[in-house]
Amino acid sequence: MCAALNIRGRENFALELPSNFSNMAEYDLTSRMGQYLDRHLVFPLLEFLSAKEIYKEGDMLKGKLELLSNTNMVDFAMDVFKQLYSEHKVPYGLRDKRSEVVAQLKKLQSETEPIIKILEEPTVVEQIESTRDGRDLFQYLEKHHNFKVEMLDTLYAYAKFQYECGNYTGATEYLSFHRVLVAPEDKRAIKSLWGKLASEILMQNWDAALEDLQRLQEVIDNQTFTTPLKMLQQRTWLIHWSLFVYFNHAQGRELIIEKFLYQPHYLNAIQTACPHILRYLTTAVITNKSLKTRRQQVLKDLVKVIQQETYTYKDPITEFIECLYVNFDFDMAQQKLRECRMVLTNDFFLVACLDDFIENARHLIFETFCRIHNCISINMLAEKLNMNPEEAEKWIVNLIRDAPRDAPLDAKIDSKLGHVVMGTQNVSPYQQVIQKTKTLVFRSQNLAINIEKKEKALAVIAAGGEKKSWLPQ
Repeated sequence: MCAALNIRGRENFALELPSNFSNMAEYDLTSRMGQYLDRHLVFPLLEFLSAKEIYKEGDMLKGKLELLSNTNMVDFAMDVFKQLYSEHKVPYGLRDKRSEVVAQLKKLQSETEPIIKILEEPTVVEQIESTRDGRDLFQYLEKHHNFKVEMLDTLYAYAKFQYECGNYTGATEYLSFHRVLVAPEDKRAIKSLWGKLASEILMQNWDAALEDLQRLQEVIDNQTFTTPLKMLQQRTWLIHWSLFVYFNHAQGRELIIEKFLYQPHYLNAIQTACPHILRYLTTAVITNKSLKTRRQQVLKDLVKVIQQETYTYKDPITEFIECLYVNFDFDMAQQKLRECRMVLTNDFFLVACLDDFIENARHLIFETFCRIHNCISINMLAEKLNMNPEEAEKWIVNLIRDAPRDAPLDAKIDSKLGHVVMGTQNVSPYQQVIQKTKTLVFRSQNLAINIEKKEKALAVIAAGGEKKSWLPQ
């Protein structure tokens, strides 16, 4: 069995699957994700797949070699070639390319050296730290250090070259300078932000990456692109890149819910271009322990989206929610939970969420089952939770004991009869009103922002033209 992996519109290469791994590959999203990622961001995904041995190693090496073909990481490409074709010598083309890269690096270093000296002077560093407006800083450098606009282009070219060589630390440093000094309307301003975000992700600097992600989102949301399609493209890329940050940052699971579920532009982008992102949104909702009293409302909103998109995308994770909250089919939910374990184990972004997911998914099954029944057999619950009766009883005891004060679990265990007896939980009208109006302020703010944007756009058209902006290639 073979699967074609397409990376960002590049030539397909076949991945041959071992016969016992076909189910794992069925839920592998690398081919879909790669279309919206920079090739450097695809390398960690391919390394993960290699470690999981889902595909034949030879095909994975061919994929890496194809990705490396348009980068300056020639030494890495040589190592991969030697692993793939141990009986062959390294092609002259790679050796020649290495010489060209070294020569180009030396040339850019000599051109950039005087710029770096200016930017590293103590007075300039102090000025950079104290000045918030990039134009004021540029005027200061222009006046006191003979800084020119062409120097920004040189700095950008050097940063990009460092990135293509795999020196993400250097790229981050030079792109930081470039971002501060470049004018917002410059065609390379947004490209610089994309490059800085990618570099921070690859260095696993999650706090800095989150700041860059938020800054880039603000730029994208406030820019007027030439067509709605280009705006959709930008948001779709941002959604995919953000997964690296959200599933590694402490606040990530909360932020992914707020952006993907409650920001209409991004939810619309998911539904239009990338419904497979629902896997990650669903996992974030299930594993997010900070939701507490909001959980039911968030789950309700999530279920609505999953139902709308079930004809375009579904996997065991989204089907688990559907079985539990739409069909109330606990046997099927139990089966899907088993499949979820396999999906999570083999997903680059979700593998670290496995234990939290299984624990919280069992909690959701127990919670939903208890809403329907007043008295439940522990043996039956153990079966629904994929546990033996003793483990299930201990788990339920801990669940009741550790329930938060603002959302207590009204249940008692009758050990003699082997039953869990549920108390009645009536939600007061006051709490019902709070739940219904909780997101009202957020939605009102979004509505006001959208109206303001429309008014500005109409004003621009009335003034006799449309604003022009630059889209990164």
